[in-house]
Amino acid sequence: MKQPVTNSAESVVQPDDFLVSKTDIKGKITYANPSFIKITGYTEKELLGQPHNIVRHPDMPKIIFKILWENVSNKKEIFAYVKNMSKNGGFYWVYANITASLNNQDSVIGYYSVRRKPSTKALAIIAPLYDKLLSLESTGGIDASRTYLEEFLKDKGVNYDELSNNLQRL
Repeated sequence: MKQPVTNSAESVVQPDDFLVSKTDIKGKITYANPSFIKITGYTEKELLGQPHNIVRHPDMPKIIFKILWENVSNKKEIFAYVKNMSKNGGFYWVYANITASLNNQDSVIGYYSVRRKPSTKALAIIAPLYDKLLSLESTGGIDASRTYLEEFLKDKGVNYDELSNNLQRL
């Protein structure tokens, strides 16, 4: 499927919405609830079987996804702020909780994400941080953004998960 051209059209997650999706272990979408389908602008048929990165916005720093995958691949849940892209090229911010789905033998069989409306105050901090990380990645790669993020978190005395949880309470 062709990637849309980004634009500045923002969709806002409603306070009572929960955007839910499930993927297999390779990241292909196996389930999408009506709220997720609606905000993405895709049909269920267009989403199912597609890589979840169909909604990845190019403004997202790679380091955030690296941290996310380091956690969920080790069966640890993570909370993260994510800027996603809709089918029309617009965007929407979410506060996501991502977990591994496990079978009876405790093996990862997929991933489960529940997203909700992010705190506006949190986005006032996260958006400029992500812009800085993205800028560092464009000149120094993911290692440069990881170094910056680690120092940022160290100065705050938290890890990324703690930062995101603290900000969501603002």
